Amino acid sequence: MLTDIITAHLNVLFCGINPGLKSSDDGHHFSGKSNRFWKVLHQSGFTSYQIEAVNDTSILDFGLGLTTAVARATSRADELSKGEFDNALDAFKTKITEYKPQYIAFLGKAAYKAFSKKKEILWGLQAEDFCGAKVWVLPNTSGLNRGFSLDQLVAYYKEFYLTLHKP
Repeated sequence: MLTDIITAHLNVLFCGINPGLKSSDDGHHFSGKSNRFWKVLHQSGFTSYQIEAVNDTSILDFGLGLTTAVARATSRADELSKGEFDNALDAFKTKITEYKPQYIAFLGKAAYKAFSKKKEILWGLQAEDFCGAKVWVLPNTSGLNRGFSLDQLVAYYKEFYLTLHKP
């Protein structure tokens, strides 16, 4: 099982859909060789250096945290059922209410679609808050998500970063 990296009042709580098998096995977020999360996070400005997955808890030093929408590990996120998202919703709401992040950044549209019950989701800032947190939806950095190049991912994440750091 993959443990959340979370503390109260984070600037951003990044929410993956669910753990990959490698991350679940080794206990570190985004540890799959093809996952681009740590590289994108650094290149978009969120971290001053590229965090290695084995040091994932150091993300807290930047006011950032990590969680997943569904706890069950799979090789592909599309292996999750609607019921698994439905069953995870109450615990997720409790977590957000307890820890009160300023933003939840959903990585990919699947979890936010399932939790919000919306059919269509656009990238970026969402109109509604979620349990008091602003919601931003970002493309998933999974190596299986080849619809986005590294440069495109960095651009989406940088837009979010710049929104957070407006003077």
